[in-house]
Parts: sequence; C-alpha cells; structure tokens
Amino acid sequence: MSQAKYKRVLLKISGEALAGDQHYGIEPKTLDAIADGVKTMVDLGVETAVVIGGGNIFRGIAGSAAGMERTSADHMGMLATVMNALALQDVLERKGVVTRVQSAIEMKALAEGYIRRKAIRHLEKGRVVIFGGGTGNPYFSTDTAAVLRAMEIGADVILKGTKVDGVFDRDPVKYPDAVQFDRLTFFEVLEKRLEIMDSTAMTLAMDNNLALIVFNIKETTNIKRIMLGEQIGTMVTAIRQVE
Repeated sequence: MSQAKYKRVLLKISGEALAGDQHYGIEPKTLDAIADGVKTMVDLGVETAVVIGGGNIFRGIAGSAAGMERTSADHMGMLATVMNALALQDVLERKGVVTRVQSAIEMKALAEGYIRRKAIRHLEKGRVVIFGGGTGNPYFSTDTAAVLRAMEIGADVILKGTKVDGVFDRDPVKYPDAVQFDRLTFFEVLEKRLEIMDSTAMTLAMDNNLALIVFNIKETTNIKRIMLGEQIGTMVTAIRQVE
C-alpha cells in the first residue's frame, strides 16, 4: 500500500457538485465518481470524514431571499444535506465501504446523532463518517460545519471539492484568462474576497491553523494524487509556506 501524506482528512463536497451537469438533484454518475474518490482514500488507509452541502436540493439562504423565514429555510437546507449524505452512504456501501451517517439534527430512524467521540471511534475503525445537518443551527453554512467538524475530529486537512481546478483571481468560467493560485494564506483569501468559503468558515480555519486544499473533484484521479503528496489545486494555510 502506498503511504498517504495525511492520516485523517475531511472532504467537503458542495451539494451543487452532486448535481453534475443537470444542475439540480443528484446525478448518479457524478455521485458514483465522488464515491470512488472517497473509496480511494479508504484504500490508502486514510481516516475519512465527509461533509456535504444541500444546494442541489434546497438552499436556505435562497429560500430566505424569496421571502421565507430564515430559520425555517435553513432547517430545510439542513434536511437536504441529510438526503445527500444518505445517497452517498448508499453508493459507498455498495462499493464495500463501511460508513456511518451522523446528523446534527436528531433523526434516529435515518442516522446517528452527532457525538464527537463516537465519530472519532468510527474513523479509527476505518469507517467513513458522513456528517449531515450542517452545524444543526440556522445562519451557519455547511462550509462552517466542515471546518468545525474537521477541528473536532482532529483532521489534518480539509479537501474542498469544486467544479474548477482551484482558487483563481476571478471566475475562470466567465474569464478564460483567470489566473490560478497555487498557495494562499487565509488572510489573503479574506483580503482579496476570494469566494472559497464564507468568512465565518475561513476565519475559523485561520484561527485554528487548519489547512485547506481546493481542487477539482470532477478529475477522478485528483484525490489519490493529493493523498500521495502531489501539489493539486490551491493550498490555503494560516501562514505562507516555503517550499
């Protein structure tokens, strides 16, 4: 078995990533490819946790903008993340990967309640833990939930899977001449207003010196290459790292 660079990793997947090219719901082909990436980490001996967004089904902030009461809208968004977590669990289990879904919102028939020590024990036993329900609180994004859970379980790094190759100085979809950053500090991300995560999540990661790698999750070999130490995507750290 090849030696992985990281012992324990939290993978953050946006809900939109699960939608693939259909822009809504869950595209089976895309979900299967993401599950293969997760299985790659498990096969390398990496203790793997996952946080999934719910934007492919319902975004609380969008519902609020349309006139819904914000707390109700955010709770609906949290439920969408649990649906995505169960979908990922299903395809992983069919690939022979043992998983547990833990929800920040109690729903005993579908998932375990989130208990930090139990989550860590699952990881130590080689199970993939999928965290659903965000933080369990309105007004907090799943990006913030990802940073929070990563700190609680003692993850070495957060991998943030996106539809582009990393962090750019402007939207690479709209601007073909956009320049990709190889490395950034959290302060630079906040100062330049680069849209990686919301400011709450970024500040939390910065204050706790938690590294973040932003990469293209559509490239099926990227996760394995990152685990083996290759420079893929954009590395974001609290201080500027010297090669």
